[in-house]
Amino acid sequence: MEKLVIDHLVEKSREGSYYTVPFSVPEGVRSLTVRYSYPRQGNTIDLGLEDGQGQFLGWSGSSREAVTVGEFDATPGYLMEPVLPGTWNILVGAYHVRDGGVPVRYEISFDAGGPRWLVGDLHVHSDASDGQHDIPTLASMAKKRGLDFLAVTNHNNYSENFSLPKIPGLTLIPGTEWTHYRGHMNFLGIEQPFTGSFVANSLEEMRAITRQARERGALVSVNHPKCNLCPYLWEDEDSFQLVEVWNGPMRGVNRRGIAWWTQLLRQGRRLPAVGGSDFHRDRSPVSLGNPVTAVYADSPKAEDILSALARGRCYVTSGVRGVRLGMTCGEETFGGVVADGEKSHTLTVSAGNMPMGSVLQIVGSAGELGRLRPRDGAVRQTVTVSDTAFAYLLAGIPLPCGELWPLAVSNPIYFA
Repeated sequence: MEKLVIDHLVEKSREGSYYTVPFSVPEGVRSLTVRYSYPRQGNTIDLGLEDGQGQFLGWSGSSREAVTVGEFDATPGYLMEPVLPGTWNILVGAYHVRDGGVPVRYEISFDAGGPRWLVGDLHVHSDASDGQHDIPTLASMAKKRGLDFLAVTNHNNYSENFSLPKIPGLTLIPGTEWTHYRGHMNFLGIEQPFTGSFVANSLEEMRAITRQARERGALVSVNHPKCNLCPYLWEDEDSFQLVEVWNGPMRGVNRRGIAWWTQLLRQGRRLPAVGGSDFHRDRSPVSLGNPVTAVYADSPKAEDILSALARGRCYVTSGVRGVRLGMTCGEETFGGVVADGEKSHTLTVSAGNMPMGSVLQIVGSAGELGRLRPRDGAVRQTVTVSDTAFAYLLAGIPLPCGELWPLAVSNPIYFA
């Protein structure tokens, strides 16, 4: 969208008063930024905003040169609200004005939004269960690490879901880690995923709880399925919709988790892979945002992030600055299905932020389909694959055994 520029003269006669300068906001704006400048020596011009309905959005005086408002982010001191079209007002505070007046330039930029990559941590604990920090502290930590979303998933506890704060620039996703001696599952996206107790003393009772969570709209993710301490032991592979293939720092249990997920894919299951840190407290090998799940979502709304996860439009990487992955086949990308009946397909694969010595592996239903080596930390190449039901990407460091120590793993493109 085009930038709007307003040149306005604050006259000396206005000194000590407040008034408005109108501007027009078009349809389809997700957020807008007002930046202003003027000769400051001897002049003080304050800034605030009203929306098209006359609602006061905020005031920053002369302390900021730019302010942003929108549905998912806002400058401190301004309301975080959807941007509706209409005639908005810049609030002008003519505090000090030199003789002859002061010329002020307002530059207003509009962001239409649209699908984009977001990164977040889908498995974090607060002090409402066995974590160290409360949710505001976790949110602050997440923003400092560059995360776009965070799911706080306390053990068998959903009380905090009813009062999640509204944090500019960070989407908080309600979650609960259903914790049982025979395995853990995250119920994502629902404030109260089950009624009554979390207790299940039989396979049938477990299925009843997960069925209720799904009927209420939760995405069910099986957590750390090959963990040494709390693995997934239920004789049931149909109660979950996602697989947490990467939990906390990369180690053997995660490599086994990726292998187990791959075996499920080879059995014909189309289960999206996700990751989460399982962060509880500081001074631990576990760090918030290691790993992250990168999601290509229509917006930062929780429901859009969850929809993208359910479709597998995501990959897992070691952190915000970890390896970036991309793959397309025609119009399809991660999680998509190419239903042309052909035996061979052309993929365009890419990776960035790859460290020295790493490779990009293409994995299919029968095993490895190829390896690509980066140049200057990046790969972009067209590859033809044949006779495979799916293909996904695994970036990693080669081990002496020939396998890779994972740095990032994508969801597949499926072929039918």
